[in-house]
Amino acid sequence: MNKVGCIYHPKLPDDQGRLVAEELVAIAARQGVETWAAPAWDEEATEAQMHDTDLLLCIGGDGTVLRGARSVVPHPTLLLGINMGRLGFLTELDADTARQRLPEIVAGAGYVEERAMLHAEIVPAMANDNGDRPARHDALNDVVIGRATLGRTVQVTVRIDSAVMAELRADGVIVATATGSTAYSLSAGGPILSPESSDILFTPLAPHLASRNSVVLPQSAVVEVQLAARQQATFSIDGEQDNDLAPGETVRVALGPHKARFLRLRPRSDFYQRLARRLSWLGQDGTASAADESGE
Repeated sequence: MNKVGCIYHPKLPDDQGRLVAEELVAIAARQGVETWAAPAWDEEATEAQMHDTDLLLCIGGDGTVLRGARSVVPHPTLLLGINMGRLGFLTELDADTARQRLPEIVAGAGYVEERAMLHAEIVPAMANDNGDRPARHDALNDVVIGRATLGRTVQVTVRIDSAVMAELRADGVIVATATGSTAYSLSAGGPILSPESSDILFTPLAPHLASRNSVVLPQSAVVEVQLAARQQATFSIDGEQDNDLAPGETVRVALGPHKARFLRLRPRSDFYQRLARRLSWLGQDGTASAADESGE
């Protein structure tokens, strides 16, 4: 590696994110590589440094990793999440282990795990006359189209590869990647996909008088969610970037050409162990839960 960058959550207690970032950057610099660091929310500073960055350390939690994944598009930069809080699906190491292992990481340790990302664009209700391209957004977890006002549903038409699949009144709909299948979609009752799957997941949110079932779509699918006339709604990218939708506008979502590339040091089976702990299928020590042992 020739260049290592670092983004950190700027609001961790006692400025822990910045302090850990400074430590890791210093360790990497002693290995003879170029380094830089920036707060995760400073998109301009991050973008200015991203060119030729081989590895991006993301210090915080899964939200910081999500920001990192979007910030590296379209670069082939590797991502490594440093966990500073609760158990996350996207972080790989805690701060102490990162300090110990960073020299070997810079020297080439680990393997690459690729995750599919979504590419969304907003299509206006009427064709643009000025030739502007629709706004485009990248997401590692999901794209969510939801109600703009608490207590009201939103009416949408959902098309898959131009064929109408559903006309819904609901709190909203989720279009997720395999990575996002363990996030909001899981809370809404959606299935869990293997993390390196390229399938697309469609999950309705509290549909009124309609099925709550999710649908797993092939990687080639194009999902279009059109807002009905006189409706108000918002759409979000990875639960962070919220934008208003105008009546009649369509959110078109498909897999993007870019894949998030994670540097992994743990075995691939570690995802399933984390999943089991998150779902309380195992105790914190990795053994069967008391309910399992008692046959309950």
